Amino acid sequence: MRPVSFTPETVPGPDAPLRAALRYGLIGLGVLVVAAVVVATAVAGTPGLWGALLGAAIGGGFILTTVVAVLLGAKLPPSTAGLVMLVSWVGKMLVALLVIAVLNQFDFYSRPALFFTVVGALLIVLGAETYGVVSQKVPYVTTRAGDDETASEQE
Repeated sequence: MRPVSFTPETVPGPDAPLRAALRYGLIGLGVLVVAAVVVATAVAGTPGLWGALLGAAIGGGFILTTVVAVLLGAKLPPSTAGLVMLVSWVGKMLVALLVIAVLNQFDFYSRPALFFTVVGALLIVLGAETYGVVSQKVPYVTTRAGDDETASEQE
């Protein structure tokens, strides 16, 4: 493996993988919304349209909330970051249950369209986020074998 040098302007920040995950997740969700709306409207009409829009909002919002919470908690101390993650998880679970409970009372949307769009959003957004994280090049430093100096002492 050959050494790679970076100028300070080209070194990605420590949150670059998470930003890429958010970017690719939003792109994947946008593509899913268009495809789901077209297919569900063609199959079920206006109820299919509403089912696809609601499913994309529920599924995409549920997954993208995690990336946003991690980005917000990245610069916090570890215990506070853990608290942010726990609160965001509990909050999105409560919101999802509340939304489903409220939607259960109505019949203006297609339930199959909602179900398939939620499942599609979970799979597509998670896949897009994974691609965003894995595709990022994040520099790391290794020292030569036998060196007693740390990386900060070598500068």
